[in-house]
Amino acid sequence: MKIYGVALLAFCFLLGKLLGNLLGHLMQINGDVGGVGFAMLFLMLSNSFLKRKGWMEQETEKGILFWSSMYIPIIVAMAATLNVKAALSGGPLALLAGAMATFIAFAFIPLLSKIGNKKQTKKEKE
Repeated sequence: MKIYGVALLAFCFLLGKLLGNLLGHLMQINGDVGGVGFAMLFLMLSNSFLKRKGWMEQETEKGILFWSSMYIPIIVAMAATLNVKAALSGGPLALLAGAMATFIAFAFIPLLSKIGNKKQTKKEKE
């Protein structure tokens, strides 16, 4: 039944690529705009829908988890490589925007850590 997990992953990927290319065409960009993100969104939504309806078998779920655990890091690495190439060719403004976004993300780590600790201490008290 793992083949169903692969089939669902492939279907979501193709649907996401189609939607990403359509969005790119509408924005008059020669490329895919968010296709992988749409694919992941479709995979999460379909997975949740199938579980809610009781149609998700254990083996199918294992297939999805196996392939998504291999798929997501590869796609993220590919996207990160493309973003770095685009930033380097985009000039200093793109590099500054990337550096600022990274700095802001690092600045939020202590805040998120405190939020997570508060939830854990409340659960531990119960």
